[in-house]
Amino acid sequence: MTSETYIDFCFVRPESGGFEAEIDELLKQIFTKKRLNWFIEEKKTIDGAEMVVAEIKGMSDWGSEEEAIQFIEENAVEKFWEYLQGYKMFIYPAKRGCNSCGTH
Repeated sequence: MTSETYIDFCFVRPESGGFEAEIDELLKQIFTKKRLNWFIEEKKTIDGAEMVVAEIKGMSDWGSEEEAIQFIEENAVEKFWEYLQGYKMFIYPAKRGCNSCGTH
C-alpha cells in the first residue's frame, strides 16, 4: 500500500554555519530508500541559534503516522534527535474506490 506522506521538521542548534547542508545529509541517511522529496529552508539566525525547517512529501509504504515514527526512530542518528525541536506529520493511505467511502 502506498500513502501520501507529508512531514515537516523543525531543527535548531547553536550557530556554527552549514546547518542546511547538515540537515540535508541527515535526511538522505534516513530516507535513502523512500520515494520522498524535501525542501529545506534555513531561517534567520536569532540570539546565536540557527533554525532549519524541512518540508518532506511524496509516497511511502507507511500506513499510519505511528509506522512513520517507528521508521524514523529506527533509522535516525543521534544528531537528528539532538537538533529536532518539533514536527508535524500526515500520512494518507490510498483507499480503494472513491475517497469518501472506499467501496465504490
